[in-house]
Amino acid sequence: MSAEPFLAARDLLLTHRTDYTRAVSDFRWPSMESFNWALDYIDAVAARNASPALVVVDEDGTERNCTFQQISERSSRVASFFQALGMKQGDRLLLMLGNEIALWETFLACMKLGVVVIPATTLLAAEDIGDRFERGGVAHVVAGADFTSKFDGISQAFTRISVGQPTPNGWHNFADAAAASATFVAERETRRDDPLLLYFTSGTTAKPKLVLHTHQSYPVGHLSTMYWLGLQPGDIHWNISSPGWAKHAWSCIFAPWNAGATVFALNYRKFQPRIVLDALVKYRITTLCAPPTVWRMLVQEPLANYRVSLREVASAGEPLNPEVIEQVRAAWGLTIRDGFGQTETTALIGNPPGQPIRIGSMGRPLPGYAIELITADGTMGDEGEICINTAAGRGGLMRGYADGVGKIAEATSGPHYRTGDVAMRDVDGYITYIGRADDVFKASDYRISPFELESVLIEHPAVAEAAVVPSPDPVRHAVPKAFVALVAEREPSPELARHILEFCRTRLAAYKRIRRLEFCELPKTISGKIRRVELRRQEAERRATGSRVTLEFFEEDFPSREA
Repeated sequence: MSAEPFLAARDLLLTHRTDYTRAVSDFRWPSMESFNWALDYIDAVAARNASPALVVVDEDGTERNCTFQQISERSSRVASFFQALGMKQGDRLLLMLGNEIALWETFLACMKLGVVVIPATTLLAAEDIGDRFERGGVAHVVAGADFTSKFDGISQAFTRISVGQPTPNGWHNFADAAAASATFVAERETRRDDPLLLYFTSGTTAKPKLVLHTHQSYPVGHLSTMYWLGLQPGDIHWNISSPGWAKHAWSCIFAPWNAGATVFALNYRKFQPRIVLDALVKYRITTLCAPPTVWRMLVQEPLANYRVSLREVASAGEPLNPEVIEQVRAAWGLTIRDGFGQTETTALIGNPPGQPIRIGSMGRPLPGYAIELITADGTMGDEGEICINTAAGRGGLMRGYADGVGKIAEATSGPHYRTGDVAMRDVDGYITYIGRADDVFKASDYRISPFELESVLIEHPAVAEAAVVPSPDPVRHAVPKAFVALVAEREPSPELARHILEFCRTRLAAYKRIRRLEFCELPKTISGKIRRVELRRQEAERRATGSRVTLEFFEEDFPSREA
């Protein structure tokens, strides 16, 4: 299969990378009945291509490089090795590796074979692994030698491949792939809807869902992500994200290699801002994408002292505080650009390069996506749930949710895929995030966005993280309550609670006032997302029994405050 339609669509976006109007009007998702990104695209562009594809640096300074030609050849050897071990198209392989070259080799090898990859974080516990085996239908595992013991409790038979030393009994050594054939021929053509990836979501409100992506939805769909990030051929792109989660595939595999850019990864045991900033300078990183938490830590350092080579900086997950954006702009002359997407999709909404930015807004719909805001009763307008009009193109939308036994639940209701996220759109088309539909609540008949209140809370210098949920109230039905985790050097106290409540009061409208606060360690999923559903349930039980805990404070505890 020729990659020409894919290349034409990619080149259009690269050509109009700063012309949003033209990119949106002219871009169409490429139409291909069959397509294998690793065979038809990567292998083709890698032929005699000595440009760096991948740079992985360990904390001790050890550097490992791989050119496009090398990653193409090495992944073919791994595919031949896997094939010899009995892997075949449609099989499912759980991949548990850190940022090491073997991860990228395995990813491409599975794609060439037609093996479905189940990315897994190294933080998974035995129960999580058992669930993935049961519902994910795992037949093969590639895992780092340090993590092979995590699979000791699995009774079913599966192919075991270990990366690194020593190689445990019963496990094949990944290094043996180097002796396999560099000539790989696929058993059959890859269809666009053939399964490629099976992601387990983070499970913030329920048991993790199984998101199934195809050879079309992620490799081709991430043209939108490439456009949002502003990637160009020859860039050195660093996405600060852990393997096992969708954002890693977004910006450590598909988006940068779609653009012909180099992927950079830095391994560290503990995040330290100065190490990251030193690496930005030393390795001349040109494009950086980092979550808001990382940006908030970076601005605590003297950014202007670091002479970076950055051209584009981006953030995803939640809007950044205006002061963080301003600090980066003042130090480096660069504006952090927000974007929005899900495990189920590629980048849907964003601020691409060269466009005016509205602080607090996620941006506008990216090329290829028709985004509509729809209320619970089906009305379309300027506020509602973010939906993809699939009649205008599915783009990077998943094929659906898998049930573990081969059935796929379609992801659309009529012509729309509903994201579960609520937003509002201004007259110029800029979209501002409000929150998850399940998290938005009413207090005194006013609708409250927890996300908005949390954004104010974390501006307080003592607050590291915060989650806002409704607290049942006999008069107002519910009032906003904040669960707060403090920065390392601060201790909880009544005085600090009063100060935080007053701080928020001066920055929020009266009806949004945070009226209750509790200092605690926030419950989280394995991916680090806050489990607000657990906090809501706990708060409902507390108020039903009238119980209070030591570090819980109500505004009426401070008489000087107005009602």
